[in-house]
Amino acid sequence: MRIRPRRRAATRPLRRVLAAGLAAVLVVPAYGCRAELTPPGAPTAWPSDQSRQWQWQWQLSGPLDPAVDADVFLLDPVDTTAAQTAELRSRNRRLICQVYVGSARATDPDASRLPDAVQGSVGRRAGSRWLDVRAWDALEPVLADRFRLCRGKGFGAVAFADADGYASRTGFPLDFDDQLLFNRRLAELARKLSLSPGLVNDVPQLAALAPDFDFAVNEECVRLAQCAKLLPFADAGKPVFHVEYTGSTDDFCVTTIGYGFASIRKERTLDAWRAPCPLP
Repeated sequence: MRIRPRRRAATRPLRRVLAAGLAAVLVVPAYGCRAELTPPGAPTAWPSDQSRQWQWQWQLSGPLDPAVDADVFLLDPVDTTAAQTAELRSRNRRLICQVYVGSARATDPDASRLPDAVQGSVGRRAGSRWLDVRAWDALEPVLADRFRLCRGKGFGAVAFADADGYASRTGFPLDFDDQLLFNRRLAELARKLSLSPGLVNDVPQLAALAPDFDFAVNEECVRLAQCAKLLPFADAGKPVFHVEYTGSTDDFCVTTIGYGFASIRKERTLDAWRAPCPLP
């Protein structure tokens, strides 16, 4: 008996692939001039030609609102779930996790890993204590795991909070150079773990640290008359994510848009509510 070759069966997988590819093309939305979002596990890119076009959201309390009309979300990596970051990424949002690098609380999941010797005076957050940033060998493993948590949940960038302990009474003899070295080590560590590093506040060191960081987050530069000190980032085409807690957007947006910042008005609780400045 002669066996005939089954020619049609061989073409079916190819047809399925082509059909799936066509369907993918039809359902992928267009995002104008936005650069393609990098996949999970890769650092967030901040194209310099878009530095004045970002809208952002900073939420650390209350139920997360994924429908906020913002390109960038700055969130808590412990409270935010992987499902929530996946939903935001499906909306083409860029995600920044906020990590406290210069202070710790006894309620932190990893608090037991921090020796008493590196914990100093009461910090600015309720229940927190400043850390001795000179003790890099003790702090680096803990901070690295915090960064890995961010990356594992789908964040592509990390913002360092309380990275300015040298300017407070920490219980340690920290100086300007101690903090500079620590912050640069943090930026290098973040990059090694495929995260884009950003700096929260630490205004006096912004000019020195601008080459080491990809973006800045600032609180109340208008009220404190400090906005000009953030220009090393803006002039380099790096995003400056700025928030004011008082005043009207009708008043402060004129100033910050002129500087090229992405600005919003928030409550100090940093819940979902926000009032954004218009894009230039």
